[in-house]
Amino acid sequence: MTTPLRDGPLLLGVRHHGPGSARAVRAALDAASPRVVLIEGPPEGDALVSLAADPQMRPPVALLAHAVDDPGRAAFWPLAEFSPEWVAIRWALTHDAPVRFIDLPATHSLAFKDDSEEGDGGEDGKEAGHDSAPGPGERERALRIDPLAVLAEAAGYDDAERWWEDVVEHRGGTDGDDPFAPFAAVGEAMGALREEYGDGGHRRDLVREAYMRLQLRAARKEFGDDQVAVVCGAWHVPALGAGSTATADRALLKGLPKVKSEMTWVPWTHHRLARHSGYGAGIDSPGWYGHLFGAPDRPVTRWMTKVAGLLREEDQPVSSAHVIEAVRLAETLATMRGRPLAGLTETTDAIRAVMCDGSDVPLALIRDRLIVGDVLGEVPDSAPAVPLQRDLTRLQRSLRLKPEALEREVDLDLRKETDAGRSRLLHRLRLLAIGWGEPAAGRGSTGTFRESWRLRWEPELYVRVAEAGVWGTTVLSAATAKAESQAVSATALSEVTALAEQCLLAELTDALPVVMKALADRAALDADVGRLAQALPALARSLRYGDVRSTDTAALGEVAAGLAERVCVGLPPACAALDADGAAEMRAHLDGVHTAIGLLPATPDRPAGDLSGRWAAVLRKLAARDTVPGVIRGRATRLLLDDGRLPEDEAARLMGFALSPGAPPADAAAWIEGFVGGASGGGMLLVHDERLLALVDTWLTGVPAASFTDVLPLLRRTFSAYEPGVRRTLGELVRRGPAGGGARPDRAEAGIPGFGAAVDETRADAVLPVLRLLLGDPDPKHDPDPDHRIDIDHDNDLAGVAR
Repeated sequence: MTTPLRDGPLLLGVRHHGPGSARAVRAALDAASPRVVLIEGPPEGDALVSLAADPQMRPPVALLAHAVDDPGRAAFWPLAEFSPEWVAIRWALTHDAPVRFIDLPATHSLAFKDDSEEGDGGEDGKEAGHDSAPGPGERERALRIDPLAVLAEAAGYDDAERWWEDVVEHRGGTDGDDPFAPFAAVGEAMGALREEYGDGGHRRDLVREAYMRLQLRAARKEFGDDQVAVVCGAWHVPALGAGSTATADRALLKGLPKVKSEMTWVPWTHHRLARHSGYGAGIDSPGWYGHLFGAPDRPVTRWMTKVAGLLREEDQPVSSAHVIEAVRLAETLATMRGRPLAGLTETTDAIRAVMCDGSDVPLALIRDRLIVGDVLGEVPDSAPAVPLQRDLTRLQRSLRLKPEALEREVDLDLRKETDAGRSRLLHRLRLLAIGWGEPAAGRGSTGTFRESWRLRWEPELYVRVAEAGVWGTTVLSAATAKAESQAVSATALSEVTALAEQCLLAELTDALPVVMKALADRAALDADVGRLAQALPALARSLRYGDVRSTDTAALGEVAAGLAERVCVGLPPACAALDADGAAEMRAHLDGVHTAIGLLPATPDRPAGDLSGRWAAVLRKLAARDTVPGVIRGRATRLLLDDGRLPEDEAARLMGFALSPGAPPADAAAWIEGFVGGASGGGMLLVHDERLLALVDTWLTGVPAASFTDVLPLLRRTFSAYEPGVRRTLGELVRRGPAGGGARPDRAEAGIPGFGAAVDETRADAVLPVLRLLLGDPDPKHDPDPDHRIDIDHDNDLAGVAR
């Protein structure tokens, strides 16, 4: 093949993430063999470009630049395997040709203001190096008309995306014997568009192109006009060949804002390459484009095979016949639509019809796993990184907790050293606002030795790590410093109690003294009973977690016990004369304090029985005072009954008072909500206690018609929280009960499900061996292996309480 003569630099206008552009760039570079390759990107990346040849480097990756004094101000320049820039970098490194980035330096681009006229701050601006190049569906923000849509319309297409794919992405990379023809055509088209619609007019874009022209002039002078190749966004090609003078370009660059910046390589993901993720120059289907770039032949057939494999993994009945028919249908659709090759639209239509039986549900999985993809790139260990990132990487490897782009759940057993270390790391990262993991609902264990986490690594977390680097060089030191700072600056008691809980979960022992001092100070000064009650549960949980993690929590226990004493003193007067919203909020505090006091350990000065006894006295006061709202009185009565501190006869008497004919119906309904409402077994209490059910039934049937509509919403809210089976049983009991309040028939005789004539002692005895095994107290008569015991000290808190 004869290489055409050129009298200037080779300008390769590309779509930043396009397999067709990437193949065309590789063919053009092979034909031209330039001595230097210039690429649109930040010049600070020149020192890092050699890492692209490292065997550990696996795209997608991105150049990350951030301001040293403000790490949150950052920019990404992502590259995929099918990005033309990545292909050009790899070609240059293979052929020992220098690679230079010629876009505006990051030190300037990071300093541009975050507004629509000057630059791209925030997430959409993190891809400052790529967001202005026109690809299918892209345009300069200044233009009211999409220039590529104009070209597509002129070619008879109603979709610019399809036009670009047909003209560029589905080409083999050359036009006959001339590998430069596609770029000449694209450059000519862009020139016509810029002449028609202008060059955009944004100062930042004009400055970028001025800087690129200066770098191009320098390379031409050093290597020669015909020895320079430039890979840039197609929109910039006319500007690089324009007749602007060096003096005019330097004038545009004079006085640019500037910040100190650092740059490195970071892994990227296909999800972040997708346009919907917020990336300005993204694409809709990175997984599909990666397939087009990597498939050596028959891309449609190979794609259908991938889809069939995925569906089989999900237990979908897909056979080879489905693949054959899907390929035929996709190719037929392409022919009918006048396309040179079946594209994503045709393959998706064929998959829906043949493999998914017309359903879009499996297509959602195909889109997420294949069309977009869950690939996470890798960078070599030698890549520069902030010290905190290096420590985090070390911990991830030692704990075998690899970052992954695909969301996954992990269960941690804190009795195991590795899992305990993982828990510490994840809690410390949460405190540093590095949201790699979020706590998730576990698999049903009520013990404190188990945690469940939902993990997903996103590229933005590298920015969060850089931001957290101001607190320290290691995860431990950074989390400790931030916790101490938050403890000093916190103004609300709830903030400090939550921080104390975080410190215990993360085992930040050095930060605990500072946090405890702040906690004691805030607790001593706060006189609001509601805030004290809100803070106590977090302290009780902290003591529980500290016990599991073998952390010294004596000081925390003293503060928690003192806080509980103040709540006991101030709660009764605080519950008087509350409105409905205030009563509902105080009821929630009541539940939290009740649970917390049950978890507080005994101290030398305050035995556990004393504190629980004082709390029971507080509940009795609340249950008996008429000035206390009904929902709180009912709740206090229920808590006393559940703890065995109130006889059933007394509970029935209090309910009778609350539901007496003289009580306002709204107050009576609120009492019922407090007593049997919520997910606390209130429904089963009514099922098994005929007296309470009869009281509620009698009161409800006696509510005047004028008041019934007022109490109905409250009652619906109360009883709708019950399980369907409980509601059904209650309905059967009420329906079968005689009118007039007489004695109800025997439930077994009435045939009500769940009730037998008497206790079946034989069946009950069969449960005892299992129960003894669970409680760790085997009976030699029933347990053939008396030494086989479960360690209840750690395995099950509920079993420990029962024991």
